[in-house]
Amino acid sequence: MKRFLSISTLLGGMLAAGSCMAEEVAAEAPAVLNSGDTAWMIVATVLVIIMAVPGLAIFYGGMARSKNMLSVLMQVLVTFSLLSVLWAVYGYSLVFTEGNAFIGGLSKAFLAGITPDSLEGTIPELLFVTFQMTFAAITPALIVGGFAERIKFSAVLLFMVLWMTFSYLPMAHMVWGGGWIGEMGAADFAGGTVVHMNAGIAALVGALVLGKRIGYGKEAMPPHNMVFTMVGGSLLWAGWFGFNVGSELAADGMAGLAVVNTQLATAAAVVGWVIAEWLSKGKPSMLGAISGAIAGLVAITPACGFVGPMGAIVLGFIASLISFWSVTKLKNALGYDDTMDVFGVHGIAGIIGALGTGIFMAPSLGGVGYDEGVTMGHQFYVQAVSVGFTVVYVGIVSYILFKIVDLVVGLRVSEEDEREGLDTASHGERAYHS
Repeated sequence: MKRFLSISTLLGGMLAAGSCMAEEVAAEAPAVLNSGDTAWMIVATVLVIIMAVPGLAIFYGGMARSKNMLSVLMQVLVTFSLLSVLWAVYGYSLVFTEGNAFIGGLSKAFLAGITPDSLEGTIPELLFVTFQMTFAAITPALIVGGFAERIKFSAVLLFMVLWMTFSYLPMAHMVWGGGWIGEMGAADFAGGTVVHMNAGIAALVGALVLGKRIGYGKEAMPPHNMVFTMVGGSLLWAGWFGFNVGSELAADGMAGLAVVNTQLATAAAVVGWVIAEWLSKGKPSMLGAISGAIAGLVAITPACGFVGPMGAIVLGFIASLISFWSVTKLKNALGYDDTMDVFGVHGIAGIIGALGTGIFMAPSLGGVGYDEGVTMGHQFYVQAVSVGFTVVYVGIVSYILFKIVDLVVGLRVSEEDEREGLDTASHGERAYHS
């Protein structure tokens, strides 16, 4: 019996040792490229590019007056292009390499050391670089809607370079690159703080610093082409699946959750905005319906991998109602001229989405649940801290940068150029010839 026990003990020890060795080998095994994940991430990257050009450009362009259509297209297109280059030069490194709680380092500046064989999880690192590049390039382009129709083209470009460097890159590192917001436990699946609040606050500051358009509040300034706005908004909706679902970086069950949540939140937000507008104004508008879609997309962005489908519906519906109030009541009460309601939709819905994530993550509400030992109250507190910091930090940095740009090149075009329209005054061409 003793011998049997000793042999059993020996065999048990050998099995345990073998299991530990297997675990160590598995832990030390190099990452392996997954062709399915890679193929999906290529598609997701292209979808986000389509969101910017032509999606965002056409969406904003349709809301501008006809004399400023091309200027808006140019501002979005060139911003997206310029910042894509700067992302490769230093942006990626400052976000996704080891640094401090606020910003990364320059060890991968100019994409140093990254080869076609380098992997980020199960996909090529160069693909990961490009996917994250689209986020860094489209986020500043969102700000264009806040000061459209009155800003110098040179001022746009200088501000965008400075803003990506001093606002987007630190925020992205703090949330996704190992900085303190992520380490604190804030949940932001695809960019509620990094993208939408970040851009929304900057757009509000820009609108305040530049002042109102000539004739604002006295002259009618309706969108010149709602068909363009509908088409552009629809391209944003479709492309947003790359934005949200691609943030999983894999073709798996969590990606499936992000798909259904993105669709349901957006659809519910359209319904919510239409109802609110119908009740308050007597007639639902196309501009309102597509604005509701964007509000829903924004709100579900931080939550899409954390909440359940029913939670997504509620979150999208609530966000649309509050955003509707913001662009109709709050904007009029405060009197600022946010041309395309970037703050009212991206900023406000981004805040609602970030805070709502902390609530609807709860398993009892259909969410994926919290980390061990974390309660709804604590998660909501963490989300609120991240929101508060983002509002204050981005607001201060954006104000300083607008003032610097004003000193260097000036912000506003002349009154004569503004009345003429920026298409001809800034670019020497027209969108339309009668």
